[in-house]
Amino acid sequence: METIGFKISEIRIKKGLTQERLSEQSKINLRTLQRIEKGTSAPRGETLKNICQVLGLNMEDILDYGKKENLEFLKYFHLSVLSFLFFPFGNIILPLLLWLNNRNKIIDLNEQGINVLNYQILWTILLYLVFTMWIIFTIMSHPDKNLFLYIMGGLYLLNVTYSIIIYKQIDNGILKKFYFNPIKFLK
Repeated sequence: METIGFKISEIRIKKGLTQERLSEQSKINLRTLQRIEKGTSAPRGETLKNICQVLGLNMEDILDYGKKENLEFLKYFHLSVLSFLFFPFGNIILPLLLWLNNRNKIIDLNEQGINVLNYQILWTILLYLVFTMWIIFTIMSHPDKNLFLYIMGGLYLLNVTYSIIIYKQIDNGILKKFYFNPIKFLK
């Protein structure tokens, strides 16, 4: 995998700057810049900020370097929420594990993962609240107890259908913030 230093070197050369000139303009030691470009040292906060300013880059562009675009993974990541059909909290556990292991390797996964996990946590809370209400109404032999079964069915159907719709949208090249999240559990 290419390093941050490799990208800095590549951009520096494209802009026609020598190492000496870049180190001078960014106010860092030439030897430090050489180590960064070789990959034997990683640029730290202020150093990276100064280099990016001279090269006309955003720090995020450099830090995201090395991430790969993988729409296939993103499609299946969104389908991973369907694991709730097989085991409780699967809609949170499996996407969380996939997100934690790949968020620094795949472009857009960090934002997509946070978006999916926030939605799934909210969905799970709502589902278990409705389930609890159904149990309470059943114990009380309330005539409206079946209403909660319909609501739970609707929530299940919503999660399954929406996951499949998102899969198809990513398959068609549409990539956006898919889920509405009024409450942010993860940032």
